[in-house]
Order: sequence, then C-alpha cells, then structure tokens
Amino acid sequence: MPNTQLWIEPLGNVIVARLRGELTEGMLEETHERVVQLLQDTGYTRVLYDGLEMESHNVELALMQEKLDNRTRQLFQDRPLRKAILVPNTRLAYLARIAFGQFGEGEYRVFYNDLTQALHWLEE
Repeated sequence: MPNTQLWIEPLGNVIVARLRGELTEGMLEETHERVVQLLQDTGYTRVLYDGLEMESHNVELALMQEKLDNRTRQLFQDRPLRKAILVPNTRLAYLARIAFGQFGEGEYRVFYNDLTQALHWLEE
C-alpha cells in the first residue's frame, strides 16, 4: 500500500485521517490502528475522517469499518469520541452512515465537501 494514500496526524486538538484513492481492507485496518494509537497517545476525543479524495468503496468495507468502530468504542468507553466524516458525494455519505451510524448517531456527523463546518462541529 503506498503511503501517499493515507495521512493521519493530530491537527490542533483533532486527529485527522485523510484517505485518498481506492479504499482497501489493509488501508482501513491501518487507519484504525493509527487513529486508536493517536487517541491513546494524545488523549484527544475528536477525529476527522477526510474522504474527499477517496473513491467509492463497497458495502463490505463499510461493514468492516462498523466492526472497527465498535472496537474503538469499547476501548474508549471512559471518554466519548466525536467523529466528523467528510465526503464528496451521496454514495460515500450513505456508506459512511452504515460504517459509523448504527449505534452512535450523536457521536458522528457526515459533511459534504465542507471541511470548515466539520472542524467547527468537532470543536463545539
């Protein structure tokens, strides 16, 4: 997996995970591991998933993300996490809601092409 497809680091008090290109299982797992590690290392509770340059992925990957998100929720039971998902189109918005929305409707929000609003919501 080329490193240029995945960029994850703290920005202010938010962890930013920027995904580019076609999403794969390996990329999804690496994103999860690196976000969890940064959450543990920094104590932050806000994550921005930037999928503006990500190509539409399939439902199986959304279901895999749902399982990873459930694991993250279990790891951080003591502090509520807030996630903003930035998407370019309705297909990715739909898949993001499958991946993050089953049990955590107050914990995440999907934004269409609006980085400023996503960051504002995370900091509320």
